[in-house]
Amino acid sequence: MANDQPITLSSWPRAILHVDVDAFFTSCEQAIHPELKGKPLITGKERGIVAAMSYEAKAKGVVRGMRIFEAKKACPRLIALPSDYETYSLFSVRMFDILRRFSPDVEEYSIDEAFVDLTGLRRIHHTGYPEISGQIQEAVQKELDLSVSCGVSLSKVLAKIGSKLNKPHGLVAIPGDRIHVVIAQVPVEKVWGIGPNTSALLRKFGVTTALDFARKNEAFVQKHLSKPYQIIWNELNGRAVLRVETEAKTEYQSISKTRTFTPPSGDKEFVFGQVSKNLENACIKARRYKLAARRLLIFLRRQDFKESGAEVKLDRPSAYPSELMGPARIGFESIYRPEALYRLTGIVLAGLVRRDEIQHTLFDEPAQIERMQRIYECIDNLSDRFGKHVVLHGSSLPANQQAQHEGDRGDVPQRKTELFKGETERQRLGMPVLKIKV
Repeated sequence: MANDQPITLSSWPRAILHVDVDAFFTSCEQAIHPELKGKPLITGKERGIVAAMSYEAKAKGVVRGMRIFEAKKACPRLIALPSDYETYSLFSVRMFDILRRFSPDVEEYSIDEAFVDLTGLRRIHHTGYPEISGQIQEAVQKELDLSVSCGVSLSKVLAKIGSKLNKPHGLVAIPGDRIHVVIAQVPVEKVWGIGPNTSALLRKFGVTTALDFARKNEAFVQKHLSKPYQIIWNELNGRAVLRVETEAKTEYQSISKTRTFTPPSGDKEFVFGQVSKNLENACIKARRYKLAARRLLIFLRRQDFKESGAEVKLDRPSAYPSELMGPARIGFESIYRPEALYRLTGIVLAGLVRRDEIQHTLFDEPAQIERMQRIYECIDNLSDRFGKHVVLHGSSLPANQQAQHEGDRGDVPQRKTELFKGETERQRLGMPVLKIKV
């Protein structure tokens, strides 16, 4: 492609929709509590920092990661709520269900983002791709009281550009014959997948916008950029390389779990209890996907936000806390300092392999391994019936006996305190609490 050649394609050889919920966490809270609509709102009160903010709070200068006391200086009327991740997850599940009513090809990209392949569905819906996108946007708004921004185009990269252009509640369609008009206004660093280092490199060659990049010839791209950026270049030119991944994710390079707690603590057994509970949670996920870890990483974050970590190589791959708790304790002892106050712990299961591909050595005891597998199959069955952590490791008890967040930040989400009829703390209905105005 010559540098000055415009991008001209037929309007819709493919149609990929990107759906992005506007200010998802705070929008969920406003859907449940309509009296909060239009007010500056944040979540993250239990952690003391801003986890998410409404557009009204953002307009006052509140940003993610800001300490709440600093956020209230910027916006004195700020409303701070504890994060309610269970409810947010329920809203997310409902949103994906709505999307699948319109197309069977839906990729759950994140808790509040999705890609939907609409190609070939105009006849079924009796309208064009931008109009189908508008129907999806309207359905999510009506049924969940959530505002979403949408971008629909020939590829995932272009669709994601479209959804970002007119937030909140925007809908931008980029057909093939309009690509060059739309991406001419998009700075190259705003393109999905292009970071600051790559954008700095491109600027040295006069590339400042997405259109500049798209117009570069293939020889330039192959010479100066690696494969991921070659894919982005193709996608900007309307060639769909990235497929919509409809399968549930079953392969992981690593699994991590973290826990923040307040007030900060220097109690050794309490802090290790948090590590232990992280380890149990990570192992539950690993066993669900029949994976085992070859390496274990432990990290601690102090009250002053400084972090320390340790890595332990395991004798054989495992996803059983009883086998991993000893190595976890060794790693913990190497980085724990009794004079410090800690506010977060984390565990990473790394070097994951499929359980059925593990090659045992001559020193392994098959009977013991089989016995451990049966024990944890029973524990997992109990957890499925009665709730997670119905059976837990003794070292996790300190983390379970004390509230995760106490004191002024100890507010708990409504979902934790107001149960539906028939619900218990461990058995919940899979539906969001909604108060939608009709």
